[in-house]
Amino acid sequence: MSLLGTAPTPGDRTKILWLIKGLGPGGAEQLLLLSARVADRDRFDIRLAYVRPDKTHLVPEFEALGLVPHRLGEGTGRPGGWLPELRRLMAEVDVVHAHSPVLASAARLAARTLPRGRRPVVVTTEHNEWTSHRAPTRLLNGLTAPLDAHHWAVSEQVKHTVWPSRRVSYEVLIHGIDTQAAPVDPWERERVRAELGVSEDEVLSLTVANLRKNKDYPNLLRAARIALDAEPRLRFAAVGQGPLADAVSALHAELGLGDRFALVGFRRDVRSLMAAADVFTLASAHEGLPVAVMEAFAAGLPVVATRVGGLPHQIDEGVHGLLVEPGQSAELAEALVALAQNAPRRARMSSAALSRASSYDIRNAVTKQQQTYAAVVSSQRRQTTPAA
Repeated sequence: MSLLGTAPTPGDRTKILWLIKGLGPGGAEQLLLLSARVADRDRFDIRLAYVRPDKTHLVPEFEALGLVPHRLGEGTGRPGGWLPELRRLMAEVDVVHAHSPVLASAARLAARTLPRGRRPVVVTTEHNEWTSHRAPTRLLNGLTAPLDAHHWAVSEQVKHTVWPSRRVSYEVLIHGIDTQAAPVDPWERERVRAELGVSEDEVLSLTVANLRKNKDYPNLLRAARIALDAEPRLRFAAVGQGPLADAVSALHAELGLGDRFALVGFRRDVRSLMAAADVFTLASAHEGLPVAVMEAFAAGLPVVATRVGGLPHQIDEGVHGLLVEPGQSAELAEALVALAQNAPRRARMSSAALSRASSYDIRNAVTKQQQTYAAVVSSQRRQTTPAA
């Protein structure tokens, strides 16, 4: 059943191109996958394109949904070789929805090189704080942003980092998770804890974050070292992969964390790992609004996180978890120890987190986006249709 009315015939579907840098296991990529699962495919012909050849982790999941990702510039072997192909794909669709500032800038400019009758509308989503991007990226993104028909930010804090002259036109759209997903088998907690060597009387802190600078793994690892010295019942596990894998492993060894802190790499069973954990921890220096925190709420996990990005707007201090200043390893460790030593407090926060999770239904964001797609396409067609 169409979310927007009677389903049209296939030829009448609005053609949408989702554009993203890569299909690794990052937050923006996970949001696209969740969106693909609930999108109105009767009304919208959704296509997906990406650039990074080393970021293909989620390709099988998209293919299983019948949405085959197209890698731009495959076989060109030269920087920017994907641009002509992007322009060609853009000429075949009605809307380009970009999820990366570099690709958004490229799409905005490429659209202006197409004849008006074949020019798609461009809409964008800002997933990260502008201050986390390199200066050239911020400059190009800021200069070209007025070419959008619409733009969203995933949190109030992300919107706040947009240039003041551009900020007013950004709409905050909280994304989310599949709140209707089948629950994890209760036996998964026991299975995963056994796999990690965690006993039932130990307190497992889980982190789900790629090994990138903004996630500040040095802060997390140093906090873990301090916390383990204060509370031996604590255990840690981190799901993630990325360019800093070697540096993170080296610091892990230097701090002597051993099997008390498991670096488990990329995993497809994140929900099972959530079920096995007692606390969710995020030590980031910069954030948008992490999907992993919403998933932690849905798993009933108290959250210990840094006070960055959209996190303070979602985590009520002392209710759903504890917030600390970024880069303060001792403060982060203190919060972890406090929860590890207070099971009743963890239980209260768990109940609050579960209650909060129901507000993060990805269907709300997808419906809003689809309504916007339809509106901007209708507006574009009115502007390009000659008067009778």
